[in-house]
Amino acid sequence: MSSSNQFCYYLKFTLAILLTGIVAGIAGLLLSLLLHFVQHLAFDYSLDKLISPESFLNGVRASAPWRRLLALAICGLIAGIGWWGLFRYGSKLISIEAALKNDVPKMPIVTTFINDILQIVTVGLGSPLGREVAPREVAATMGSWIAEQLGLTIKDAKVVLACGAGAGLAAVYNVPLAGALFTLEALLVTFHWTQVISALFASTVAAIIAWIGLGNSPQYQIGQMMLSYSLVAWAILVGPILGVAAFYFVQLTTISKARAPKNWQIIPIAFINFLLIGLLAIPFPELLGNGKGPLQLGFDGSLGIELVAVLLIIKLVITISSLRAGASGGLLTPGLMFGALLAILIGSGWNLIFPLVNISAFAIVGATAFLAASMKMPLTAIVLMLELTHTNHDSVIPMLFAVIGSVGMFNYLKKITYYS
Repeated sequence: MSSSNQFCYYLKFTLAILLTGIVAGIAGLLLSLLLHFVQHLAFDYSLDKLISPESFLNGVRASAPWRRLLALAICGLIAGIGWWGLFRYGSKLISIEAALKNDVPKMPIVTTFINDILQIVTVGLGSPLGREVAPREVAATMGSWIAEQLGLTIKDAKVVLACGAGAGLAAVYNVPLAGALFTLEALLVTFHWTQVISALFASTVAAIIAWIGLGNSPQYQIGQMMLSYSLVAWAILVGPILGVAAFYFVQLTTISKARAPKNWQIIPIAFINFLLIGLLAIPFPELLGNGKGPLQLGFDGSLGIELVAVLLIIKLVITISSLRAGASGGLLTPGLMFGALLAILIGSGWNLIFPLVNISAFAIVGATAFLAASMKMPLTAIVLMLELTHTNHDSVIPMLFAVIGSVGMFNYLKKITYYS
């Protein structure tokens, strides 16, 4: 390739990354607005504005019990009929990870978009699954299409696709650095300088675009963490425990996804599953949604131990049952929530014996360690928590110790399970 042709190709690659970042930001913004619209309409709160100070949890708590039941019944119908129709008439779904492994990194545009809209609508109606997969998939799909239109090589098309996925994450959560790290650590598994620059560029552009409608505030509000020997010692000991929990969480979710129906049976199973969740939401409105509400309460230290235990158990059951029923969605925010709640339980026992540690510190460290192990992305998890909460530097040392323990234990269990 001549120097002029090479220069033109680099320009096309740069253009592909820029356009993918812009598309990711727009997709993240529009999908977030759709989520808020569904939430406000379903639970009858803040109907005058899509982005409001009132949280989803407060809106659900203020809603009538019959409204929670009706919203989840509708959620079950939409999930069942929607995904049955998609499996029956749509193209085969291809995940981001599968597309990166294929010879040609392409994802079906129409099928992927319908799948992602179903995810957003069902999460808005109260599904316990996460919303972050949808913007990642939309951005990745468009990124691969842009790369194809510009005539990029297969290798570079995969880079663009992965950058789109990370940029989608960056847009919806305002986490540009974590989005770039997700691209590099979880998808491309490389830190070559070209990929690093590309991932940072796409995620930064996406986050800035999303600011237009979503603002630039952190996702979670927390107080200042105070570093102490008691917190560090607890983090060292709790890391492996969280690694065990994360390992079996992944086992359960993987089995549930694999056994989910893809024929007409998904309609009655999904309807019954979400109807039961609606009944449980009458006494426990905190169950609805992807777990952001309980996670914020955990960071506030405002959850009683009894409610923490109840939410941990029931949330786990309905997350597994929803995946088994055929619903689709992410596990990032649910994973953060499970780690935080489990850490609060363990930390409360610790505080009975050792020097007191703020409950919110337990929650932050536990959420990070659980996510790092369950999603196999330790660096991304740490940076993600820092960007989500804007917590101070005192949180880093206990986070690191907990993440080392959780990821180490997760990999050990994975190894002995594989060879057993």
